[in-house]
Amino acid sequence: MSEIKERLMSWATGRTVAGTATAAPAEGSCRTVVLESAEHLEQVLASDVVGPGTTVLAPEGATADGDTTAAVVAYGGSAAESGVEFSLGTDFYLQVQSYGISGYMSVIGPTLVRIADTADFEAYVADAELARQDGTFPAFLTSPVIQLADLPALGAGHAGSGPALRLYVAATGAVSTSPGGLALGTAGDGLAALAAQWQRLNDDAGHPCAVSLGTAVPEEVRTAALAQRPWLGRYLAALDALRNLAGRQVTGVRVSGFGGRSVPALADVTDPADATGTDVPLLLWTDEAAYVYAPETDRMLGLRREAVALVEPLLACGSVEAAAAYADREKLEQVERAFADAGAPLTARTPALATAGR
Repeated sequence: MSEIKERLMSWATGRTVAGTATAAPAEGSCRTVVLESAEHLEQVLASDVVGPGTTVLAPEGATADGDTTAAVVAYGGSAAESGVEFSLGTDFYLQVQSYGISGYMSVIGPTLVRIADTADFEAYVADAELARQDGTFPAFLTSPVIQLADLPALGAGHAGSGPALRLYVAATGAVSTSPGGLALGTAGDGLAALAAQWQRLNDDAGHPCAVSLGTAVPEEVRTAALAQRPWLGRYLAALDALRNLAGRQVTGVRVSGFGGRSVPALADVTDPADATGTDVPLLLWTDEAAYVYAPETDRMLGLRREAVALVEPLLACGSVEAAAAYADREKLEQVERAFADAGAPLTARTPALATAGR
């Protein structure tokens, strides 16, 4: 069941859980396929979309004739329709909600939040702007049981693995990577053709991913919002970090670069190195403790509160040389080496992007 739930969430979000493979389970097949209607099961199973290791989620009552190399798992409800509950047997229930209504709902269990239309997308962008400006994150998105769907289309910084990772077959038979996505083909089409169409659509796009929200949000609206906010990937990583800490019962958390810094003088740094991307960690703190979160590995490291004055300049400035304007150089070098040795380097792998502003 844990593997099926991981596959379901990977399918919903458009990314794999840290530590799991991103490739298809077998060459030329898809990792997870969700069918909205049982009538397309045989077509999908007869195609090369499924192979050894593929998980196919099909509505309860669907049956497959003959042997299949894929694992066919029955579900109840819907993983696509907002306001409907998705279930796996009697052990797992997932609420599916639209973004716009989620702020008004009580969290009662695992919940998937979808961008269902332009109004939802605009609410998402407005919430991100507020977090960037004053550090206030939407409470519903920081719950450890909440997950936002279709992250590659929301500024996560990558297009995802496309049809090799996930496919959705609508009740009409149209195939996409998600319920709100542009059609890539129809049930029964081969993976190569679906992947080729996915690639063509993304090649023509200004930002990843042009497919998974294609029927929910006009592409010109999405790309304009992402172009104006290259930091959205960092915002999504901050939400991951906050959910991680909330699951550990840590509350009252601030995130460096969102609404300010723990070291106020760092407001003078121009073009901070940690403004965008997820290649360097995030610093988070409360009145009592501090943490470093590495987005690419989903690792959370505890930090002595006094060490913030060394870690934050390295993150914001991007190099020991620039950070030395704010802290002792020798101590900065020690901290940089320690975190690099721990697998969470505090400075980018590329030349420093930031300069001291004073």
